[in-house]
Formats: sequence, structure tokens, C-alpha cells
Amino acid sequence: MSGISFKRADFPPDFLFGVATSAYQIEGHAFGGAGRTHWDDFAATPGNVVRAEDGARGCDHYHRWAEDLDLIRDGGFDIYRFSASWARVMPDGRGAVNAQGLDFYDRLVDGMLARGLRPALTLYHWELPSALADLGGWRNRDIAGWFADYAQVLCERIGDRVWSAAPINEPWCVGWLSHFLGHHAPGLRDIRAAARAMHHVGLAHGRATEVMRGLGMGNLGAVCNFEYALPLTDSAEDRAAATLYDGIYNRWFLGAMFQGEYPADVLDGLGPHMPRGWQDDMATICQPLDWLGLNYYTCKRIAHADGPWPHLSEHVGNLPQTQMGWEICPEGLHHFLTFAQGYTGDLPLYVTENGMANPDQPDQPDAARMEYLNQHLAQAQRAIAEGVALKGYVIWSLLDNYEWALGYEKRFGLVHVDFDSLQRRPKASYLALKQALARA
Repeated sequence: MSGISFKRADFPPDFLFGVATSAYQIEGHAFGGAGRTHWDDFAATPGNVVRAEDGARGCDHYHRWAEDLDLIRDGGFDIYRFSASWARVMPDGRGAVNAQGLDFYDRLVDGMLARGLRPALTLYHWELPSALADLGGWRNRDIAGWFADYAQVLCERIGDRVWSAAPINEPWCVGWLSHFLGHHAPGLRDIRAAARAMHHVGLAHGRATEVMRGLGMGNLGAVCNFEYALPLTDSAEDRAAATLYDGIYNRWFLGAMFQGEYPADVLDGLGPHMPRGWQDDMATICQPLDWLGLNYYTCKRIAHADGPWPHLSEHVGNLPQTQMGWEICPEGLHHFLTFAQGYTGDLPLYVTENGMANPDQPDQPDAARMEYLNQHLAQAQRAIAEGVALKGYVIWSLLDNYEWALGYEKRFGLVHVDFDSLQRRPKASYLALKQALARA
């Protein structure tokens, strides 16, 4: 059986390892006074989610959080990257605060600290309160203010004890995947909605960052997802399509957050649909940050396509694939670690999500996941050797969980979850990592 091929000592002394989850995917949203989210609505609509599954029970982390934190500690990890649910803290997204929700996150952060873990907070991982979706959600400019108010309420309670914080997980998913491609809640396929969401998510990021700075919080960053865009063929048309895909996916948010400008090639298509006066928001979006987190999983083959902008189609090549049907392309991680420094300069970088879905069981070798981690960590080591300021690596995910529109069948976890009994059983990859991360 293949195993983990690295050990902690192979990385710099201050290099940190962690695991990640998100609130709606594991907590169980039916508990503790949480409000309804647009994911509850999306899942209740036929055809949107496999078996119409939702996050009502999740992994019952709301009640089992102590057991889950023990797993992180016992695995030898340093960081726990978690998210809070906006609708758990403020059931309608604004106004009334749910005391049970704040109490839960208070206990959770204290539990991390008691176990020697570094709490890495994400304010938003996609569970928009339904009451705000009724008002236009991310299409409505007012969401930046609503989000800032939520940041204030949550971080007044726990901001003094978190190690790091980032406002929004994967802005591309919030904006493009959900409003142009329609694969995630709210499930829109509308270029005007997408242009507004792509802008307002950045504005909300900036406003929340201002709020957290105002509370005296430090170690504030952004977490963006990246996908390696490769032309399907060597034709000029396919190369141009891949460049534009890279602009939409990889350069839009980096350009806004670190340079105060959007890439010109993407504005050629989105510009006519942007909200009036968007240029005046760029100084707010471009808040000073302390680090950048990169979520990376796969590459995509891009071809030119006739029809409306952006004139492209997505394809899969011949590399081995995960359970998601995503190609395994470790070189893409190295590409983005070096690429990002063109925007961030000397700021610390963290791989904030990397991992694979595999239909494994706890009594199976779990070799595919270990090999995936080995290959990507080798690329991380390569980047460090070249001088990239990479300071940590966080695996997605601690637990098998609710994988959004794909329901509960795609298993990303280092720990197997039986979704009937909710029993947690560490997989071979967890046990191998525990050995590799043990401190001498």
C-alpha cells in the first residue's frame, strides 16, 4: 500500500498543516435556531441537487463538534479552517441575532484553543439567508452593508480569539458558478446577475475587512479558488478562449483585491452589465490584506465556441480523474503559487483547500487520496524551494460531508462518515498523515 511520502520535517519549521470544513456542509442546519438559506430552497427544487439532499442534518457537527475537534488535534494538525453560518448568527440575514448561534461559535473557538488548534475563520461559505435572497441577494448592492453588519456581530463575539479570518470563500463560486452557470444556489443563468454578483462579492469582502480591522483583528486575508486553464488544442482560438477563462476564474478577483482593477479582457464582456458607478468601489475592494489563501483542485481544457460571450466551452482531458470527474493536475498548484505572487508580492500564501473525492470506505487502503496529497505537496515543496512565501497547507476535508449540488455521495473526507449512524471512522489517509505530522 502506498502511503504519505513526506513528513513534517521536510517543510520549513514554521510551516503549518490543517484541515477545512464549512458550516452548511457539516453542522446540521436544522439545529440551534438557524434561519433558512438559499441552499435549502435550491435543494427543495426538483432537479437541482442529487436526491434533493440538503444540509438539514449534515454531519451533525452542531452536536458532535467536540469529537470532531479531537480528531483534528489527534491527527497532528495545526489549523482548523472553519466557517460560520450567516443564517445561524442572524436568521434573516439582518436585524435579530440568534443567541444560540453565537454561543455555538463561542464554544467552538474555545474548543479549538483548548486543543492547541489555530482557528481560521471564514465568514461566508455560501449559505445566504433566504430573506436576503428575497431581496436580490448578491445582485443587490446593499448586501455589502448587510454582510459588514454580520461581520460586526460575529467578530465582536469571537474575533478576539481567532488566529486568522477571511470574509468569503471562493468568490468565483458565489458570483459566476451560481449566477452565470447556475450550478449552485440561487441557480441563475443570467449575465447581468453574474456581473453584479461578481462585483458585489468583492465589495462585501472589502467592507467586512474594514469592519474586522476596526475591531482590532489581524491576520486577515482572502480565499480564492483557482483552476488551471489549458487550451483544448493549440489553435489560436482555443488559446484565446483559455486566456479568457483564466481571466474570469483566476484574474478577476486577484486583480480587484490586490490591484484595484478588473482584467480588461473580462470587462469587455461583463462591462455593459456592471452596476452603475462600480469604479468608485474599487478602493474599498482593494483593502490591505495580510495573506492570500489558494483553493486548488484541477485543470480544465477550454475550447472556442460559437454563441454569446464568453465564446468558450469546457472539456476534460486524459489525466486520471477524481470521483468528481476532475483531472488530477498537480502542476497547476505550482503554477498558481508562483502566479499569485505577481499580485501579492511578499505576502504569505496558504493552500487553504486541496484534496480529492474518492468513493472509499474506512476499511479500504485509501491509496488514491494519499497519492493525490503526495503529488500536490511535492509541488508545494517545489514552490517553496523557488522562494514562494508558502506558509501552510490545508486539506479539504476533515469529514465526508454535504457536497452541495452533488449531495452526500462525493467523499472528500480524511474521516469516513456513515450518514445513517453518523459514526466517524478515520481513513488510512488520516492515519498516515497523523504519523507524517507527528512532531519529533
